[in-house]
Amino acid sequence: MAKLGLHKQIVGDLSLPDSSPFAKLLGSYIQSKSLLDIRRLHVRIIKSNFASETFILNRLIDAYGRCGSLEDAGKVFNRMPQRNIFSWNSVISVLTKLGYVDEAAGFFYSMPEHDQCSWNSIISGFAQQDRFGEALFYFVRMHREDFVLNEYSFGSALSACSGLKNIKIGAQIHALIAKTRFFSNVYMGSALVDMYGKCGSVSCGQRAFDDMSERNRVSWNSLITCYEQNGPASAALQVFLRMMDCGIEPDELTYASVVSACASLSAIKSGKQIHARVVKCNKLRDDLVLGNALVDMYAKCNKINEARCIFDRMPVRNVVSETSMVSGYAKVASVRTARLMFAKMMERNIVSWNALIAGYTQNGENEEALRLFRLLKRESVCPTHYTFGNLLNACANLTDLQLGRQAHTHVLKHGFRFQFGEESDIFVGNSLIDMYMKCGSVEDANLVFKTMMERDWVSWNAMIVGYAQNGYGNKALELFKNMLASGEKPDHVTMIGVLCACSHAGLLEDGRHHFSSMSREHGLVPLKDHYTCMVDLLGRAGCLDEAKNLIETMPMKPDVVVWGSLLGACKVHRNIRLGKYVTEKILEIDPSNSGPYVLLSNMYAELGKWGDVVRVRKLMRKRGVIKQPGCSWIEVQGHVSVFMVKDKKHPQRKAIYSVLNALIKQMKRAGYLPDAGDEEAHEELATSAAVG
Repeated sequence: MAKLGLHKQIVGDLSLPDSSPFAKLLGSYIQSKSLLDIRRLHVRIIKSNFASETFILNRLIDAYGRCGSLEDAGKVFNRMPQRNIFSWNSVISVLTKLGYVDEAAGFFYSMPEHDQCSWNSIISGFAQQDRFGEALFYFVRMHREDFVLNEYSFGSALSACSGLKNIKIGAQIHALIAKTRFFSNVYMGSALVDMYGKCGSVSCGQRAFDDMSERNRVSWNSLITCYEQNGPASAALQVFLRMMDCGIEPDELTYASVVSACASLSAIKSGKQIHARVVKCNKLRDDLVLGNALVDMYAKCNKINEARCIFDRMPVRNVVSETSMVSGYAKVASVRTARLMFAKMMERNIVSWNALIAGYTQNGENEEALRLFRLLKRESVCPTHYTFGNLLNACANLTDLQLGRQAHTHVLKHGFRFQFGEESDIFVGNSLIDMYMKCGSVEDANLVFKTMMERDWVSWNAMIVGYAQNGYGNKALELFKNMLASGEKPDHVTMIGVLCACSHAGLLEDGRHHFSSMSREHGLVPLKDHYTCMVDLLGRAGCLDEAKNLIETMPMKPDVVVWGSLLGACKVHRNIRLGKYVTEKILEIDPSNSGPYVLLSNMYAELGKWGDVVRVRKLMRKRGVIKQPGCSWIEVQGHVSVFMVKDKKHPQRKAIYSVLNALIKQMKRAGYLPDAGDEEAHEELATSAAVG
């Protein structure tokens, strides 16, 4: 009513003492976003004594700009008989808010003079349009020209540093802030915590937070997000509890970050407690970002039914919600449901495609992962480094070198250079090395390794382990020396590769040295896998008692694998005494395991102790232990044929057994006599002949 009364007063009164009533009405029209009322009032201003007054015309430019009418604002500016610095600032502010930063820069350079407001507008404009480099360029110029920097200047500059992840310039701006009265400003402190968090420096973010004399919800949210995005995620939960203890009420951003931290930790209990708090708050219940975070949390914690329940209750969903469900279904091996969800998505992005491709790969459906990649290419979706990581993983699982090379061609076409950066693609190079090594193409893996722009410890590990697995023990050890010389520190995976290399190359003393150097030189505590590698090395070298002593002095409880490695060595070296002891140890852990019975039986057979062979076989039957039949397979023209011992089901069984009998006759004529005591030899012969 007051606004209506003021409007009537202005319309009826042609002799207003000043333009302040017009300014008040413009302010109210800006709040109501009423462009029509502003235009009507503009007509009234033109008819008044203030048609040429700079002050009210500046307010008109601002009003038109805030209501989104750049054309009207421009007309007012161009027709002004006199302009002052506020006129220029108003039009620059309008342009930057509407996203026309290049045009704003043009006006900025045309200004007769600048003030603090001019600089802040142009810096803020570029920062808001994600043109962070240009925002910092104007900030540096403002500082060089001795203009006073205020909280708006610093805030925009820190936002630009966050966008660029440029902690060096961010720290320099922090030093400037420390010399001003804004150092204790809660807005500045929150911006610093946010900047350090986005640049990945948790320690600096925490220090900036600790330096704050006053904190608000934004400050706490910035620190929680800092830990949630950079780790440790558990610290995000601790900060949240401290925030609650300080009496600060969380908002949707707080809860979304804490729920994401629970997802990273698979902390389902804490996640449910947060969810319960959200349900009790009406204004948060239907928040899209928070809903997405809850769906993602339950999906990552393998609680797919709970995730689906939240998803179905969301009043509004987006591609993030649906992608979380696709990823969640794939994770719990419901790949068909994930594909159905994917097919129903109204909008898909590359993250959605990657989630489903990864799901197929993780669940062993590698051919389907490759088919989905082909569909992605047909739909002209641009793949990312994550896409290629999963694609190469599928090729490695299939040990299909031809497909792997085709995938490599796609990688090269997309210009990956295997280097660090904001979107590091080094792991694509690592995936290529892994794929080539698993396909047995050591030369191709070595070529990829040599052509990588940059490498990390995974690159070195993939090569060392690959060399070891393909029988190139000496090359693996040579590369390990190069890794140490480059300054890269080994980890547990590296040492597994090194010990395997020593085992395959028969380098007993080198293996002993590297095993003892783990804790002495590299600060690594040997794990069960390292002990297993050493037992294998000692067993191959015939040091059976030493291997037994190593197992019995392990700091952790030995499992079937490590004892099985020693049992295999006992068979090779015909140590029946130790073999019986090891068999008993394995059966204590896994009584239903047929392997130790068969190996012990074969050891007795090799020594001609047929009575003991019969005793072991009777013991197997008595305990209900069933030996799994031997199995082999071969791929011919994309079709995989599987062969079992005494297989009678294969469609080409007659031809296979005919070839088998012919091969056995040829072998006998050549003087080959199989070891009658080794039942596995017969099974291997049968399956190998079937394959042949």
